[in-house]
Amino acid sequence: MDGSAFFIVLVLLAFFAAQIATLFRILLREKRAPAARLAWIICVFALPGVGIVLYFLFGEVDFGRRKLEQLKAIEARLPRAVPGVRPVRPADLPATQAFARAAASNGFDPVPGNVAELAADSDDAILRLVADIDAARDHVHLLFYIWLEDGNGTRVLEAVRRAAGRGVTCRVMVDALGSRKLAQSQAWADLAKAGVRTGLAFGFRVALLHMFFARVDIRNHRKIAVIDGRIAYVGSQNCADPGFLPKRKYAPWVDILARIEGPITWQLQRLFAEDWELHTGEDLGGLLERAMAPASGGAVAAVAMGTGPDDGFETVPDTAAALFAAARERLVITTPYYVPNEMVQQSICAAALRGVHVTMILPQRNDSLVVGLASRSYYPQLLRAGVEIHEYPDGLLHSKIITMDGEAALIGSANLDRRSFELNFENSLLAADRGFVAALDARQAAYVARSRTVTRAEVADWSVGRRALQNLMATLAPLL
Repeated sequence: MDGSAFFIVLVLLAFFAAQIATLFRILLREKRAPAARLAWIICVFALPGVGIVLYFLFGEVDFGRRKLEQLKAIEARLPRAVPGVRPVRPADLPATQAFARAAASNGFDPVPGNVAELAADSDDAILRLVADIDAARDHVHLLFYIWLEDGNGTRVLEAVRRAAGRGVTCRVMVDALGSRKLAQSQAWADLAKAGVRTGLAFGFRVALLHMFFARVDIRNHRKIAVIDGRIAYVGSQNCADPGFLPKRKYAPWVDILARIEGPITWQLQRLFAEDWELHTGEDLGGLLERAMAPASGGAVAAVAMGTGPDDGFETVPDTAAALFAAARERLVITTPYYVPNEMVQQSICAAALRGVHVTMILPQRNDSLVVGLASRSYYPQLLRAGVEIHEYPDGLLHSKIITMDGEAALIGSANLDRRSFELNFENSLLAADRGFVAALDARQAAYVARSRTVTRAEVADWSVGRRALQNLMATLAPLL
């Protein structure tokens, strides 16, 4: 054998060894669903060389070992019980198992005595937030995945600068990727000049270099606002106009945001404190220990749920599936991105099959072509089970809501898709109160009134090519 042939054999052996090593890494990696393992194995062997690179860039949910250790230390040190508040037992609430699962996520207990109101629309939500910031006396804490320097985004920026100018402590954090334009803008620099403390979640300098050490697409997708520790906002809305300029052709963005007063604001503050310390190094534990939970006298019992790739991936689908399993009469589910795992899909179908009236509301046009195709691959099974599907045509329906039997509801930043299940840091609120749930049901009824119903006959007429493409996108979901 001459030298060149020997070299080729060595290269082939090395390549084969790399494939086998990658195979064992996929098989031995913890926190990985069997479907995801299989999809990545196929990718590695179907795309020689390229598949290995793709796996190490995107196949492992890793935002950096150092960051993970820091986060675990922060979570262990910060308090978890709301000061001065007697919690509610999950056994005393509807959807007991859902509340128990949500509580296990962060070690929080459901707390009573909250008041929750829905903003009329995105513009109304910003007006309310600005008014609360203008009335702030002690501190303003804001965290948004996307913050645009548009009309609404600028209104909030100006309100924060005004608050800082009168001596209010203001801390503002955005996701480094989702709000990259704002983070590089003069407006962001002006916040610091005005005395506002700023932070970037998962910041990086060179994306290609960062990808070799941690996944660049693990993001902080949360939307949290806390003012003076007594008022909080939670929902799907980013800090932006409904026109949403980066993707204006899908506008308006149709969102939901709840304004909350009561003990639950402490738990949302605690989630903010975790993110703030992780990315800025400032410890807010003293603020949490000194804070007394505000009493509102409201009727809403609730628990905050902060989820991410540090908690085992399963909290969002587990809690949603528990809500579906608890339903006796009706479920209404609104989500812009529906790419579920098998448990969520089967739980929805099972509810419909046992006689629960299940309604799902999704956008007719999705800003992600791949997600839109994957979502529709689940329609045939849902429709056969008796699920009622509606597609909202007037812009991108971006609200994330689940209501159960008019008694319990889940609202927040998390979608029913694998990105929210496995990659993004999300925040949600699980609440029990007939008045608040009725308001959420009314909002979803308004979506249905403007939507078109998807029929079994329509889906049966889909072409073979369309069905194949949709199913392919769903099959690739574990890789996305």
